[in-house]
Amino acid sequence: MIQDAAKKRGTGIAKRTPEYLQEKMAEGKAVIALDNGEAVGFCYIESWQGNKFVANSGLIVAESHRKTGLAKKIKARILQLSQETFPESRVFGITTSLAVMKINSDLGYKPVTFSELTEDEKFWNGCKSCVNYDILQRNNRQNCLCTAMVCPPKVTIAPLKAPETRWEKFRGFLQERKARIKRKYNIKIDI
Repeated sequence: MIQDAAKKRGTGIAKRTPEYLQEKMAEGKAVIALDNGEAVGFCYIESWQGNKFVANSGLIVAESHRKTGLAKKIKARILQLSQETFPESRVFGITTSLAVMKINSDLGYKPVTFSELTEDEKFWNGCKSCVNYDILQRNNRQNCLCTAMVCPPKVTIAPLKAPETRWEKFRGFLQERKARIKRKYNIKIDI
């Protein structure tokens, strides 16, 4: 899912082996969204510099489940898990995705320069598999096409509501319409 999405978007991504992702799941450092037993979303935690920095990486949602709010739920849960597991760490992410930047911003992340991120060579080596690595290298690791974002410590995440179903939206529309007509014409309407 991760590699397919990167190819379709034509953007960079740090490649991870299936074994590496399995390890994250076994360690309890991953969030997996399932729909009838099928994985439809995923994100995992990586820690750097002796747990001083924590990255929420690999956020992906299956095409069939995009634009449903699932990515934000996954990101909120992985942030919460990061803060519970590494309470003293600085949580960050880098991305080229505008949608992920919006989600991060909604969760309290702020854009920062790369100098505020981990100096751990293993983290930056993960960028070698990205199509934009030459840009990062050319700029002495000061910037590339990714935007770096850091979450302030101890952000409290409000519980996310499930998206409204079509029926709930329609019912809300009818109730609002009924109230407007009632106010406008001062009449009683039963729907």
